[in-house]
Amino acid sequence: MFADGDFDLRTPEPALAADLVADLHLETLWAGMARGDGRLFALARAATLTPLRDPAAIAYRQEALDDCLRNAAAVRALHAVADAAATAEEKIIRGPAGSSEGLLNRSVRVLELFCGHLRELGRLVAPHTHGFRSAAFTRLLTVIRTELDEEYLRSVETFLRRFDFEHGIIAGARLGEGNKGIVFRLHEPPGKGRPSALHRRLKKSGLTYTLPGKYEEGWRALNAFRSRLLGGVAGAVSESADHIRDFFRALRTELGFYVGCLNLAETLSRRGLPFCLPEVRPPGTGVFTAHELYDPCLALRLDGPVTGNDVGADGIGLIVVTGANRGGKSTFLRSVGAAHLMAQCGMFVPARSFSAAAAEGVFTHFKREEDRSMTSGKLDEELARMSGIVDRLRPGSLVLCNESFMSTNEREGSDIADEIVGALTGLGVRVVLVTHLHEFARRARAEPPDGRLFLTAGREGGFRLRPGVPSPTAHASELYARVFGSRD
Repeated sequence: MFADGDFDLRTPEPALAADLVADLHLETLWAGMARGDGRLFALARAATLTPLRDPAAIAYRQEALDDCLRNAAAVRALHAVADAAATAEEKIIRGPAGSSEGLLNRSVRVLELFCGHLRELGRLVAPHTHGFRSAAFTRLLTVIRTELDEEYLRSVETFLRRFDFEHGIIAGARLGEGNKGIVFRLHEPPGKGRPSALHRRLKKSGLTYTLPGKYEEGWRALNAFRSRLLGGVAGAVSESADHIRDFFRALRTELGFYVGCLNLAETLSRRGLPFCLPEVRPPGTGVFTAHELYDPCLALRLDGPVTGNDVGADGIGLIVVTGANRGGKSTFLRSVGAAHLMAQCGMFVPARSFSAAAAEGVFTHFKREEDRSMTSGKLDEELARMSGIVDRLRPGSLVLCNESFMSTNEREGSDIADEIVGALTGLGVRVVLVTHLHEFARRARAEPPDGRLFLTAGREGGFRLRPGVPSPTAHASELYARVFGSRD
């Protein structure tokens, strides 16, 4: 997922992530990627909430994802092997703390286990060497093919068999102060019925000592000495086992992200919905153009078709959306937020085509239902949340507002929106605002049109937004008549 490092699941989530998740319904997206796998869900969440800003880093992931989409079965198989290896290692019981021999025995078992999984990786890679073109997969497959070949794995397995010490340990040492042994060095262990030359010489010299069977203190001393002899080799073998364990865990994690993307792609494809690899420009370039952009979370919840929108907003700092209730305004807002987050974590986006400047941060300010536990008024709560957002904004950030400042009257709400939106756009923050504050929309429309786009939801139920003059009403009277009948 990175050209020069590993993806870290422990990366802290950004401030105000809880609002972003709730307002954009992101848990639906992650569930669609995970398909019931808790680890994949956590991966999808972590990747989405830590978006990239460097177009080159995003392109690196996009190229890897493109490889995955073309080689889905191979990627799933590689992930399955990494998952099996990492899971099996976790089930091998650890020995008593401080026991060198227990550590050595476990490490040898782990390495023997890993050799089988490394061999399986090699078998999977062999027929797909030329099927992957991205830098990420080319490097991975090259390492597996050249550094983990069969000859190497056999040599490792042969070497590991020397650590069973089933027939004893032979070690040499130098005498230090007080004739205490120092600089211990292990020798080739004796085989079954095949004592080593050194062992034969010791026997012949008579310089041997055999512990009596019931000499408990002597046996404790011998076990401590044995543990001391094996300490160095146990540490080295354990470090090797940990290194390969970390490789499999990292492979499981990073391939898991792409498997989540494959799961989502398959679901969208079955429903006939388009998706594309987006073009992501540097922050602050003001690019935002989309064709048939839709909300992926809504698409995952519905069995029927969803409506996409076309947006041409390059160089636009403020998009104002007005119009009919239930006309698709909030859905459009969510589609914009989800697309930016998906694009910036290297995923495809739910659109026929999509290009946008990377956002320095994505923030949401959606209306909240009345909360009886609030100690202050609803407008106070709205302003406090907006203050928290402002504290974290930088030029190039994206703020999505859904019916903000509607908890007061039309004039006051419009005044507040006018001041806040004007300040944000003046600092280079992009704002997409769904509103029923017609006075605010009228004022915004009266300003010079440069840098502003006005979209309107129609009453025909098509859920498609179109450029137009801000609608002066949410069509409440039409809605009333449709539900309760005419008052005539």
